[in-house]
This record gives sequence, C-alpha cells and structure tokens, in this order.
Amino acid sequence: MKFKDYFSLPKVDPGATQVWSRNFLYFKKTWMVSLFWIVLEPVIYLGAMGFGLGAFVNNMGGMSYIEFFFPALLSSTAMMVAFFEGTYGNYTKLTHQKTYATIMLTRVGPEEIVAGELLWAASKGFFGVMGVTIVAGFFGLIDSYRILLALPILFLLSCLFSCIGMIFTSFARNYDSFIYSTSGLIVPMSLLSGTYFPLEQLPTALRYVAYLFPLTHAVAATRAILHEGPTLMVGVHVLVLLIATWICMNVSFYRIRKKLLK
Repeated sequence: MKFKDYFSLPKVDPGATQVWSRNFLYFKKTWMVSLFWIVLEPVIYLGAMGFGLGAFVNNMGGMSYIEFFFPALLSSTAMMVAFFEGTYGNYTKLTHQKTYATIMLTRVGPEEIVAGELLWAASKGFFGVMGVTIVAGFFGLIDSYRILLALPILFLLSCLFSCIGMIFTSFARNYDSFIYSTSGLIVPMSLLSGTYFPLEQLPTALRYVAYLFPLTHAVAATRAILHEGPTLMVGVHVLVLLIATWICMNVSFYRIRKKLLK
C-alpha cells in the first residue's frame, strides 16, 4: 500500500447501499432484542457510575460527576458497538457465512461490500448512542439543543471504529484473535481516555499516550459541546478524528479488497 493510498478517495458505486440495506433488513427482524442489549450495558454503567459513584463525588471540573461521565458514556457506546460489529459481525460474514463471497457473485464488488459494511457498523454504533440518549432523557440529562451538535461527532467516532474493526477483521485468523485487540486497545482506551476521571489525574507520560487514543478526542469534544458549546479545541479534536477515520477507511478498503480477491 503506497503512502498516497492512505489519503485517496476509494471508488464506491451505489451497490454499497444495497449491502447496508441487507444488514438493516436483518436488523429490523430482531431490532427490539438487538437494541435492548446494545443499550442495556451503557444504562447499567450510567446507573452504577453516574448515579452510584456520582453520589460520592461532588465536583468534577465545575460539573457534577454524572454530567462529567455522560458524554464519555455516549462516546464509549459508539466505540464499543461499532467496533464489535466491525469485528465479530464482519468476521462471521467474511469466513463462516461466506456472505461476502456470495454477494460478489452479483454485480456488487469488493469496494461496495466494504463501504456498505463500514457504514452499517457505524450506523449500528449510532443506534446505540441514540438509544442511550433517549434513556438519559428520562433521567433529565438531556436539557439542551447542544446534544444535536454532539451527535455528528459521535457518528464520526462510530465510523472510525467501524473502520478499525474492519482492519482487525482483515488480520484475524479466528474469533480468539479479537481478544488481543479488545484487551490491548479497546479496554485500555475506555479506561484512560478521560472517561471516568480527568486526564490531568494521569502521570504526564501516560497523559501523552492517552492523547494518541481517538476516544480521548471524542470524549473531550463531546463533553465540551454539551457543557460549553462549540469552541476552537472542539474543532481540533474533530479534525483529529476526521484524519484518523480517513486513513483507517483507506486501510480497511485495501485490506479487505486484497482478502476478497485472493
């Protein structure tokens, strides 16, 4: 893969929407169960950390603990759901179900398959975010139009982790392969990205490492949007996410296309 390929625009035909529609039609048959499990875990975290631990923490940078934690919960939900759909879901379709091989017997090509699957994983991550947002509204955590400004950032984060998940899928040899990416990347990221405590509490070296995590920028941008509104730093964080998404998207296109055309 040449350096310029990391920043090129993949050529995608309308067949990508058909791939997305196939996944959506299947999702519609089980949407109540699927959405219930997608939303259940974040809601448990909201109750345990936001209301439980939050009862013992009076101030987190001028806001209550649940106000501090809620933007991170939305970001973590987008990351987790998109990543697991991009790994376990796509790996199943790539290997065991042979879904991609079957689709390629039609006029739909590898690029359209990748584009449709990336968009679907991102959409599913965003569905999870919307589910948590609706539930949080009943707890009085959504009282501003600013949530509308935060949703595009969360969708961008879902896109990024759908691409990252697809990259790991292209290297996976079995389901156990995803243990390494989950334990080595996703879990540390969910703990050290300013989710449960401010980054200022970390040692200096670890703080710099945290800023290499895309989740750190998503949490910071979402938190700033919800509590301050648009700022220059929000733009910087979003730019980092855009660049990371663009690069990971091109890598995922390259890797899966190569795998499908073997």
